[in-house]
Parts: sequence; C-alpha cells; structure tokens
Amino acid sequence: MGHIKARNLLKLLALMADEIIVGIFIFLILPGIGVEIPLWAGLLVMSLLLAKDLVIAPFILGGGADKRPRAGPEGLIGRTALVVEDLSPEGVVKLDGELWRAKCLHGTAGRGEKVRIVGVEGTKLIVER
Repeated sequence: MGHIKARNLLKLLALMADEIIVGIFIFLILPGIGVEIPLWAGLLVMSLLLAKDLVIAPFILGGGADKRPRAGPEGLIGRTALVVEDLSPEGVVKLDGELWRAKCLHGTAGRGEKVRIVGVEGTKLIVER
C-alpha cells in the first residue's frame, strides 16, 4: 500500500514541476538579473498553472499504469444481457451480439427478458433477473 502512495507522490511532484520551475524563475531568477515582474502577474501565472494541475491530477493520479483494464470474465460482471433461450435455470443469453450459455441464479428468466451478469463459471455466465 505504501508503494502505491509513494508512486502517487512522485506523480504529483512531477505534475507540479512546472509550477516549481516557473515560480523560481519569476520570483528568484528574474529579480536577480534586474527584471521585475509585478506580484499580481506572477501570482496570476502560478494560479493558472495550479488550475491546470487541478484539472489534470485526477486523471494522472487515479489512472494510468496503476489502473487495470476490465477485460476477461470480470469485465462482464454487472453488464446486462438479453435472454434468447429460456433460463430454467440454464439457457442462452445474447451479449454484444454474441450468444453465451447462462445460468439463472435465482429461479428462471424467459425469452426477451433482460438479466444482469453476476458471475462467470468457465464459459458460462451466471445471471440474475
């Protein structure tokens, strides 16, 4: 768990690198060589950079390489399928144009009904009404 937080801290520092560099340039380097930038202008530039980071940060910190793609059986759970052959309790459902063997977890489901996928056993979907 600490490894993930450390990685996010490094991502956040990398995201803030432009503010750090621009801040040093505007408030330390330019005045040191005789170029005075009004305080309001420096703060405006810093505010715009921070606003940009607030927009971008959720995408960088919440996703990227840490996020696992929802592929395979776990990617089907929660989706809705259409019953094409009565589930009593087993039958056939259609999902994204493909036919799947399915088992109705509680009772039965008739042709034309929509069911929610709650699990996968091998190549069989486990569904509920």
